[in-house]
Amino acid sequence: MSLQEKLEALQVETLAKIKEITDLKALNQIRVEILGKKGPITEVLRGMKDLSAEERPKVGSFANEIRDQISAQLELRKADLEAKALEMALAKETIDVTLPGKQIKQGTRHILTQIMEEIEDIFIGMGYQVIEGYEVEQDEYNFERMNLPKDHPARDMQDTFYLTEELLLRTHTSPVQARTMETHDFTKGPLRMISPGKVFRRDTDDATHSHQFHQIEGLVIDQHVTMGDLKGTLEVLMKQMFGEERSIRLRPSYFPFTEPSVEVDVSCFKCGGKGCNVCKHTGWIEILGAGMVHPNVLEMSGIDSSKYSGFAFGLGPDRIAMLRYGVNDIRNFYLNDQRFLAQFKGE
Repeated sequence: MSLQEKLEALQVETLAKIKEITDLKALNQIRVEILGKKGPITEVLRGMKDLSAEERPKVGSFANEIRDQISAQLELRKADLEAKALEMALAKETIDVTLPGKQIKQGTRHILTQIMEEIEDIFIGMGYQVIEGYEVEQDEYNFERMNLPKDHPARDMQDTFYLTEELLLRTHTSPVQARTMETHDFTKGPLRMISPGKVFRRDTDDATHSHQFHQIEGLVIDQHVTMGDLKGTLEVLMKQMFGEERSIRLRPSYFPFTEPSVEVDVSCFKCGGKGCNVCKHTGWIEILGAGMVHPNVLEMSGIDSSKYSGFAFGLGPDRIAMLRYGVNDIRNFYLNDQRFLAQFKGE
């Protein structure tokens, strides 16, 4: 009988024995007898010295296959016997207090949700309403009510996803403000609101841009609202978000829906304004855009711009999260990678 035939016979005989075994002790005995150093497989392989150079690798490979198959069947039989033993033990006991408990993994709110809720809490504390709106919006509210008529060049910066000629995925949460302005009853008090939510723009996805991101816009309309009110409000926000020692500065800018418009910078929370890689060695970090509500925006919502004024601002929770936690790629927030998201479980 050749070595290969001996191995095949050993395989058939061993697998049959494994099926008949009914206790773990006997199963372990079979493992030692067959796969041990003094077992029959090792004994057969000793005869390989008499084989030709061409036959040795073939027989050796076949022997390894036989060993692997027997090992796999031993493991399967072991698992089956252990399960039956556990079942019998449980049948005798009302409860087995020695069994390990099942750990239930608790989820947590997404880090962007945490940031947005933190910002909402700050503004609720200042008497603001939190108002959400439609993600699919009309062109009129998304652009025209924001002083962006058709063919306005500033629309190019927000080139977006159109569903029809008049329906699109909103590019900012400003439409929520427009809808609220036209329904708010100013005889009952001023309008103070923030509008958080998801927005969409046809950006090329890279480390700092995404076709989908989050925005929180704020709006205050009342009589005698000034730029000083805006600055004071944003100072409170930045101090609570980045530390009491923070300061802000306003730089002239342009937005169609505000006049005058400003870019708002916050003093660097990493270097304290001395200059570092976070602030690009300027001591300041650009954080949001703001300004006084354009009279045209007020009038289009039926508000008398000669009597009322207001300020508006818009910030990105995604950007704030990236700055605060040193995240260098915005796409990490949207990949659902548990290894990344678990870092913020304690926040």
